[in-house]
Amino acid sequence: MVNRKIVIDIPAGLHLRPVSILCNRSIDYNSSITIKNKEKSVNAKSVLGILSAGVKYGDEIELVCDGPDEEEALETLSRMIMEGLGDKIIKK
Repeated sequence: MVNRKIVIDIPAGLHLRPVSILCNRSIDYNSSITIKNKEKSVNAKSVLGILSAGVKYGDEIELVCDGPDEEEALETLSRMIMEGLGDKIIKK
């Protein structure tokens, strides 16, 4: 199992469009992929799951990958999130 904490720099947070991009990429991996936001832990392969976490701009999430391709999944997905998932980002 590998994990990484990421601060969300997307002004609108994780809303439907970026979440769709993230989920579509997440399902390519055999590993289980979880996003933790505060006390909530959700499946990153579920659009509704991620939306239910209510991730807003400035929140620190934890991306957790566990499985045969966990390292690749963590690197790719965390990079995508840090680059804004297609949205412009605001760097503090």
